[in-house]
Amino acid sequence: MSLYGGMSKGERNRIKIRVRSAMAAQAQTEGRYLGGRPPYGYRLADAGPHPNPGKASHGQRLRRLEVDPTAAPVVERIFTEYLAGRGLLTIAERLTREDIPSPSAHDPARNRHRLHAGGAWSKAAIRAILTNPRYTGRQVWNKQRRDEVLIDIDDVALGHETRMRWNDPTMWVWSIELVHEPLITPTQFEMVQGRLATHAHLKTEPKRRTRARRYVLSGLVTCGLCNRRMQGSWNHGAAHYRCTYANEYARARGLDHPKAVYVKESAIVPRLDAWILDLFDPANLDATCAALASADGSDDARMAVVEAARRRIADCDDRLAKYRAALDAGADPAIVARWIADVRRQREEAAAQLDEAPPAPALTKAELKAMLLSLKDLAGALRNADPADKAELYAELGIRVRYEPGERVIVAQAQPTLACSQRRVGGPMRTRRPRRFSGPSWRWRSQGNGAGPCEQSWSGEAHLHLSPDR
Repeated sequence: MSLYGGMSKGERNRIKIRVRSAMAAQAQTEGRYLGGRPPYGYRLADAGPHPNPGKASHGQRLRRLEVDPTAAPVVERIFTEYLAGRGLLTIAERLTREDIPSPSAHDPARNRHRLHAGGAWSKAAIRAILTNPRYTGRQVWNKQRRDEVLIDIDDVALGHETRMRWNDPTMWVWSIELVHEPLITPTQFEMVQGRLATHAHLKTEPKRRTRARRYVLSGLVTCGLCNRRMQGSWNHGAAHYRCTYANEYARARGLDHPKAVYVKESAIVPRLDAWILDLFDPANLDATCAALASADGSDDARMAVVEAARRRIADCDDRLAKYRAALDAGADPAIVARWIADVRRQREEAAAQLDEAPPAPALTKAELKAMLLSLKDLAGALRNADPADKAELYAELGIRVRYEPGERVIVAQAQPTLACSQRRVGGPMRTRRPRRFSGPSWRWRSQGNGAGPCEQSWSGEAHLHLSPDR
């Protein structure tokens, strides 16, 4: 098996080299758009049928960049103001103050993970625009690469994971000719890169840590002011979570956010563990099941959307079959290719809508109780769990934490996961989309360093009041 594995890996690498060589040639000599999101200031336009007859018969077409009349003047303004001496944050604040949508707000359908910014511009967005060479009118490819690294160097059997990394600018592939309308001149771009380089921090050798730092609530804590995820930060030998919205984004209207918000991990975890253990206590199990059952009501509007999306997908499949039959009967390939491309786009939209609102069968109270009993063992293991294991348990329980700095309150919510797994003979285990439920909660208030339940609530949240030494 090791021999066949080595041969397969060698063939995979050879295919990879051939494909990347062909893509580099297409980008350099033809200036072909090879996929990805269009840069802010451009939008995608049709560039005719695919030159490969086989791909063209399936409706695939080439794309090109065309100027977005709304966003292009903003890009030109950013370059002009930066060359005039304004800084990144100053430009971001001016654009935000004038209610000009940021790149994520300009295309919210593909940037739902950034809706928390409220349309405010960030320094990172300004920098990304200033360092994008495609505004000069040339196609640029190979700015990033995918590296496969071992998940654990001490356990090779775990396999590899893919990491995206930036290539050195000398490895970028530029098109020989201009392939779309430029928004700036090459001279402007070079002047901007020179100014950015003068303000860049000198690269230093990173300090090697003697041991790994564990954040038990990594990715689970959000800021109550801006709804962004708080980042892990190690201060004075202890784990903290911080939000630096005001330092990275221009101040949005109506949002009063400090420059930095911190909360200590040790102020959250003990109270959170106590809440979880009480949640699965036998005395509270029936009430927990009742709360989950009431939260699992059917949503007629949601089901109507799902059924409509299914009908659209079925209709698109029928039309695609008819178009392919017409192509086999001798219809004009160019016309049929446009039809197929349009139907494929409609089908993808319907499939995305269906994926966002998947139907889920209702569970009986007995099934809910069985689920909670299985999770009880996980909750009991929290007392002496390793930080990595505890983080995994929190994920299983669907823990979400929101920090309200003004009130110094932690709002915690548990949404247990019900995952139905299937194992296929000769293949890997496949897991269906997990089902989450809004569960019960307790409210905590603490005096000094103590904490204890003062009232029961089934609102789906736990309010944990932090002690003064947070």
